[in-house]
Amino acid sequence: MPHSFGYRARTRHMFKRGFKEHGPIKLSTYLLNYRVGDIVDIKANAAQQKGMPHKYYHGRTGIIYNVTPSSVGVIVYKVVGNRYIEKRVNVRVEHVRHSKCRQEFLDRVKSNHEAHVKAKESGERVNLRRQPIQPREARTVSLKDNLPVTITPIPYETYI
Repeated sequence: MPHSFGYRARTRHMFKRGFKEHGPIKLSTYLLNYRVGDIVDIKANAAQQKGMPHKYYHGRTGIIYNVTPSSVGVIVYKVVGNRYIEKRVNVRVEHVRHSKCRQEFLDRVKSNHEAHVKAKESGERVNLRRQPIQPREARTVSLKDNLPVTITPIPYETYI
Protein backbone atom coordinates (compact mmCIF):
# COMPACT_ATOMS: atom_id res chain seq x y z
CA MET A 1 0.00 0.00 0.00
CA PRO A 2 1.57 3.37 -0.94
CA HIS A 3 2.22 5.85 1.83
CA SER A 4 0.66 9.29 1.93
CA PHE A 5 2.40 12.54 1.14
CA GLY A 6 0.33 14.85 3.36
CA TYR A 7 1.45 18.01 5.13
CA ARG A 8 1.99 16.10 8.40
CA ALA A 9 2.98 12.75 6.90
CA ARG A 10 5.52 10.72 8.94
CA THR A 11 5.37 12.99 11.99
CA ARG A 12 4.08 10.40 14.47
CA HIS A 13 7.06 10.70 16.81
CA MET A 14 8.19 14.18 15.76
CA PHE A 15 5.08 16.06 16.90
CA LYS A 16 4.23 14.04 20.01
CA ARG A 17 4.35 15.73 23.40
CA GLY A 18 7.18 14.90 25.76
CA PHE A 19 6.99 12.71 28.86
CA LYS A 20 4.76 14.36 31.49
CA GLU A 21 4.20 17.34 29.17
CA HIS A 22 0.69 16.44 28.03
CA GLY A 23 -2.35 18.60 28.64
CA PRO A 24 -2.97 22.32 28.24
CA ILE A 25 -0.12 24.66 27.32
CA LYS A 26 1.47 26.51 30.25
CA LEU A 27 0.70 30.21 30.55
CA SER A 28 4.41 31.03 30.81
CA THR A 29 4.65 30.15 27.11
CA TYR A 30 2.51 33.20 26.28
CA LEU A 31 4.23 35.55 28.75
CA LEU A 32 7.67 35.36 27.12
CA ASN A 33 8.85 38.47 25.30
CA TYR A 34 10.26 38.10 21.80
CA ARG A 35 12.15 40.89 20.05
CA VAL A 36 13.35 41.31 16.51
CA GLY A 37 16.82 39.78 16.24
CA ASP A 38 16.29 37.12 18.94
CA ILE A 39 17.57 33.64 18.13
CA VAL A 40 14.83 31.03 18.61
CA ASP A 41 14.42 27.28 18.19
CA ILE A 42 11.34 26.08 16.33
CA LYS A 43 9.71 23.10 18.04
CA ALA A 44 6.14 22.30 17.07
CA ASN A 45 3.70 21.83 19.96
CA ALA A 46 1.04 19.29 19.03
CA ALA A 47 -1.48 20.75 21.50
CA GLN A 48 -1.88 23.82 19.26
CA GLN A 49 -2.48 23.03 15.60
CA LYS A 50 -2.90 26.68 14.56
CA GLY A 51 0.25 28.36 13.35
CA MET A 52 2.21 25.11 13.36
CA PRO A 53 5.33 25.07 11.17
CA HIS A 54 5.95 22.51 8.44
CA LYS A 55 7.77 19.40 9.63
CA TYR A 56 10.97 20.52 7.86
CA TYR A 57 11.38 23.45 10.27
CA HIS A 58 10.87 21.35 13.43
CA GLY A 59 14.15 21.54 15.39
CA ARG A 60 15.61 24.37 13.29
CA THR A 61 17.10 27.56 14.68
CA GLY A 62 16.33 30.96 13.20
CA ILE A 63 16.26 34.70 13.83
CA ILE A 64 13.07 36.65 14.52
CA TYR A 65 12.30 39.33 11.94
CA ASN A 66 8.67 40.16 12.80
CA VAL A 67 6.59 40.10 15.99
CA THR A 68 2.78 40.13 16.17
CA PRO A 69 0.54 39.71 19.24
CA SER A 70 0.22 35.92 18.91
CA SER A 71 2.99 34.88 16.53
CA VAL A 72 6.50 35.63 15.33
CA GLY A 73 8.18 35.61 11.94
CA VAL A 74 11.41 33.59 11.82
CA ILE A 75 14.15 33.55 9.19
CA VAL A 76 15.53 30.04 8.62
CA TYR A 77 18.18 29.08 6.07
CA LYS A 78 17.30 26.01 4.01
CA VAL A 79 19.70 24.02 1.82
CA VAL A 80 18.27 23.68 -1.67
CA GLY A 81 20.62 22.09 -4.17
CA ASN A 82 23.99 23.84 -3.86
CA ARG A 83 22.82 27.01 -2.10
CA TYR A 84 21.12 28.36 1.00
CA ILE A 85 17.70 29.95 0.63
CA GLU A 86 16.38 32.34 3.25
CA LYS A 87 12.92 31.11 4.25
CA ARG A 88 10.57 33.33 6.25
CA VAL A 89 8.27 31.25 8.45
CA ASN A 90 5.38 32.66 10.48
CA VAL A 91 4.74 30.56 13.58
CA ARG A 92 2.68 31.01 16.72
CA VAL A 93 4.57 31.56 19.97
CA GLU A 94 3.61 28.08 21.22
CA HIS A 95 5.95 26.59 18.63
CA VAL A 96 9.08 28.66 19.39
CA ARG A 97 11.40 29.05 22.36
CA HIS A 98 14.47 31.14 23.06
CA SER A 99 17.59 29.34 21.88
CA LYS A 100 20.44 28.58 24.28
CA CYS A 101 22.97 28.26 21.45
CA ARG A 102 24.64 31.61 22.25
CA GLN A 103 24.52 31.35 26.04
CA GLU A 104 27.94 29.73 26.43
CA PHE A 105 29.46 32.39 24.16
CA LEU A 106 27.84 35.26 26.12
CA ASP A 107 29.02 33.76 29.43
CA ARG A 108 32.54 33.46 28.02
CA VAL A 109 32.51 37.10 26.85
CA LYS A 110 31.47 38.22 30.33
CA SER A 111 34.09 36.14 32.15
CA ASN A 112 36.80 37.24 29.68
CA HIS A 113 35.93 40.89 30.27
CA GLU A 114 36.14 40.45 34.05
CA ALA A 115 39.49 38.64 33.74
CA HIS A 116 40.78 41.36 31.38
CA VAL A 117 39.82 44.16 33.80
CA LYS A 118 41.39 42.28 36.73
CA ALA A 119 44.62 41.66 34.77
CA LYS A 120 44.82 45.31 33.70
CA GLU A 121 44.59 46.45 37.33
CA SER A 122 47.37 44.09 38.41
CA GLY A 123 49.45 44.86 35.29
CA GLU A 124 49.98 41.31 34.07
CA ARG A 125 49.11 39.52 30.84
CA VAL A 126 46.37 36.90 30.81
CA ASN A 127 45.47 34.42 28.07
CA LEU A 128 41.73 34.67 27.35
CA ARG A 129 41.63 32.08 24.59
CA ARG A 130 40.05 28.69 25.01
CA GLN A 131 42.57 25.89 25.41
CA PRO A 132 41.99 22.36 24.10
CA ILE A 133 41.96 19.59 26.68
CA GLN A 134 45.56 18.62 27.38
CA PRO A 135 46.80 15.04 27.83
CA ARG A 136 46.72 13.72 31.36
CA GLU A 137 49.90 14.08 33.39
CA ALA A 138 52.18 11.09 33.93
CA ARG A 139 51.98 9.09 37.16
CA THR A 140 54.45 6.75 38.86
CA VAL A 141 53.13 3.70 40.64
CA SER A 142 55.22 2.64 43.62
CA LEU A 143 55.76 -1.07 44.34
CA LYS A 144 56.53 -0.45 48.01
CA ASP A 145 53.79 -2.19 50.05
CA ASN A 146 51.92 -2.61 46.74
CA LEU A 147 53.04 -5.88 45.16
CA PRO A 148 51.45 -6.91 41.86
CA VAL A 149 48.66 -9.49 42.08
CA THR A 150 48.04 -12.03 39.35
CA ILE A 151 44.36 -12.46 38.57
CA THR A 152 43.21 -15.75 37.04
CA PRO A 153 39.71 -16.79 36.04
CA ILE A 154 37.74 -19.13 38.30
CA PRO A 155 37.22 -22.51 36.62
CA TYR A 156 33.66 -23.20 35.56
CA GLU A 157 31.94 -25.70 37.88
CA THR A 158 29.08 -27.88 36.66
CA TYR A 159 28.05 -29.26 40.06
CA ILE A 160 24.35 -29.00 40.85
